[in-house]
Amino acid sequence: MRLRVLLAFAATWLIWGSTYLAIAFAVAEVPPFIVAGVRNLVAGLLLYGWLRSRGAARPTGAHWRRALVIGLLMLGVGNGAVTWSEQAEPSGVVALVVSLVPLWLMMFGWMGREGVRPAPVEVMGVALGLFGVLLLVAPWGETGGVLSVVGLLVLLASTVAWAAGSLYTRHLPPLPRPLLGSGMEMIAGGAALLLVSIGSGEWQRLEPAAITLRGALSMLYLIGFGSIIGFSAYKWLLTQVRPALAGTYAFVNPVVAVLLGWLFAGEPLSPRLVVAMLTIVGAVAMITLRPYLSRR
Repeated sequence: MRLRVLLAFAATWLIWGSTYLAIAFAVAEVPPFIVAGVRNLVAGLLLYGWLRSRGAARPTGAHWRRALVIGLLMLGVGNGAVTWSEQAEPSGVVALVVSLVPLWLMMFGWMGREGVRPAPVEVMGVALGLFGVLLLVAPWGETGGVLSVVGLLVLLASTVAWAAGSLYTRHLPPLPRPLLGSGMEMIAGGAALLLVSIGSGEWQRLEPAAITLRGALSMLYLIGFGSIIGFSAYKWLLTQVRPALAGTYAFVNPVVAVLLGWLFAGEPLSPRLVVAMLTIVGAVAMITLRPYLSRR
């Protein structure tokens, strides 16, 4: 069991962290909404078909409606915006902004009558995280920011949508086979992204002859490792360890993504980016691990 837990952590930390580089390689050759749509739809169909063949009950219409909402938020807007942004933004920087999802989860959890007031350490984490984002976009120095304002706004919309979908999921009764719901969500999100790709004319711009072995392998990696293995490992971890520990991927992924982008894609690793990375990762760690640390 310990080995399985360690392998699951490795999947969420390393595989999910490496998907940002794979996305960058893929969108260099294939339009972004096609990349995100094919990735999610194929992975969802494979996961759904495998579970149904092993006896999973047929989902109801209500289950599909819920999957549509979650799929549109988390994968349609969330993953779609991330994939689109990597056309112009460094993959490591994208991962840094995406890691701010726990910040939105905390803020949303504070709203409403039953909202939970954040602890002082969480408020400090929010302030630290916003300062890290400022470091990424502020036009200081000769080279300016490492992230464009448009890129930041798109990625922030991605994180808000992912957090909203996550909160919606928490208020739903789980399916007997939770991974079946994941497959349904990927099918819904992937189908929506492919519709966007058609409406935006991406298929007319697609040049299959220009797709290299690296681009094709990146797509296969995103489908098999990023979506099926990584997502399944995360779902399984939630049943084996504290949610705060399962959520540690949020501040490990950016480090992995920044280093891989630097090593294999020639993305700059400037002192400002290093400081921003340490700042944002520290902020997310403060927010994510606070419930666990308060019980020690």
